[in-house]
Amino acid sequence: MKLPPLRAQHWLIFAGVAVIFFSWGAWLMRGPQMVEPLAWLQKWQADIFDPLAADQLTLARLSDEVEEEGELWLQPRLDGSRLLYRGELEADDQVWTVEARVALSDDELVSLMAAAGVDEKGEEQPLNTQLVRQLGHYQIIYLGLKPLGSVTTQQIISSLGQPKLRLELKEGGQALVFPQLGLTAHTIDDDVDLLYAVPQRLLTP
Repeated sequence: MKLPPLRAQHWLIFAGVAVIFFSWGAWLMRGPQMVEPLAWLQKWQADIFDPLAADQLTLARLSDEVEEEGELWLQPRLDGSRLLYRGELEADDQVWTVEARVALSDDELVSLMAAAGVDEKGEEQPLNTQLVRQLGHYQIIYLGLKPLGSVTTQQIISSLGQPKLRLELKEGGQALVFPQLGLTAHTIDDDVDLLYAVPQRLLTP
């Protein structure tokens, strides 16, 4: 018995089904999509992280990169008081809080606390904004950047490359370590919670 010829409509249906299966298979076989790197983070790698990694980042240089003028805060502590620089960074439609420790000697801190009228048991307090420029030549000991919105781990990797080490954190999440930058990214699930930068010598044996 001779079968009737296929109509043109039937060929169109078969072709459409074939295209759907081919597209689905191609979607399953494709690799992970590249995530656009954060332009500001790549700039900070050269302008901020590299100098900090080399023990050469100054307060003046850091404050120049923070768009909103930051403040110096005196933080009394029984185990050693600190002078902190705090501000905000707005870049790539993201907002990050910035906190860095300024390298004052113990004697300089004692003198500053006396001038501010606080002791080791006192409360944190901001200092005159003019001090940012006056103390601009002092070095930064460490730097923390905390996103106020969602930043994915893949965005950090796309910007800085693959980490040399991944460590599980006791409080949950991972620490992605970039020793060559003196940088560690603390992540929770697939989101970045904190970028923490120190001199490179502290992350290398």
